[in-house]
Amino acid sequence: MRAAWVEDGEVRVRDDVAMPAPTAGEAAIAVRLAGLCGTDLELVRGYAAFSGVPGHEFVGTVIDAPGAMQWVGRRVVGEINVRCGECRECRAGRGNHCGKRRVLGIRRLSGALAERVILPVENLHAVPDGVSDEAAVFAEPLAAALAIQAQVGIGAGDRVLIVGAGRLGQLIARSLQSTGCELHVVTRHARPRELLAACGIAGIAEDDVEYASYDVTIEASGAESGLALARWALRPRGTLVLKSTFAGETSVNLSTIVVDEITVVGSRCGPFAPALRALANGRVDVTSLISARHRLADGLRGFEAAGRRDTLKVLLEP
Repeated sequence: MRAAWVEDGEVRVRDDVAMPAPTAGEAAIAVRLAGLCGTDLELVRGYAAFSGVPGHEFVGTVIDAPGAMQWVGRRVVGEINVRCGECRECRAGRGNHCGKRRVLGIRRLSGALAERVILPVENLHAVPDGVSDEAAVFAEPLAAALAIQAQVGIGAGDRVLIVGAGRLGQLIARSLQSTGCELHVVTRHARPRELLAACGIAGIAEDDVEYASYDVTIEASGAESGLALARWALRPRGTLVLKSTFAGETSVNLSTIVVDEITVVGSRCGPFAPALRALANGRVDVTSLISARHRLADGLRGFEAAGRRDTLKVLLEP
């Protein structure tokens, strides 16, 4: 089958990748649309020492599901963490942190930038009829954005700063609007600022960020300078949310974390059901973030576009 392939710091499109077949409890899904995100770009740069088919944002149609044929023909999205179901983390309901987990397109599980993808049936969520493919492909990153609200209490009266106005930063900002918080997003480029303004969200320049003035800061830039700014802007006893996954290491002054009694929250995957509800009722606009759409055969152009600073979401269509 045709698929994008990452290996040795390069990405290419192959037509000879083995077609996966589902076993009992799994579903074979024909991918309708897949999205490129920052993590996919970091995989090419060496994140997670990944080799294989990347991609974890998708919407598709189930074409086979041994033992669960009621799923065949249904349009679905899928949670990306495949748990073992037996370890301590799984038994405690923390399957996303299963030590044996496979992660779609990231860790020991072939991804969705392909014609077909395999996932356990328990990972699937049916897409509501009123949600378009172009909106449904945002289910996974929107769920990741909503995870912040499940981890950190944010409400009216809180001052919140998001550092980074790219793909994920835009979704986080839109998902936080309903909390009533005073929200600012650090932007460097005109187009992201325009998209934020269209949603009634304030985009500000780095130089306009006030020192130690925010209750919660969210790092979504994927850059060391972004982390430094998020920490600089946070008040004592504030909460620093780390949302970026990127290759390489960064330095942090841990003494100031201790002295200022900062709470640091790592935030990764989130709940799909609230994300699908938000897409179904139109509470969060996502399709305005689509910058480009390419056939999978032109996947290299898609990766090139996704790597440009003026590009937000790029979709690939098998």
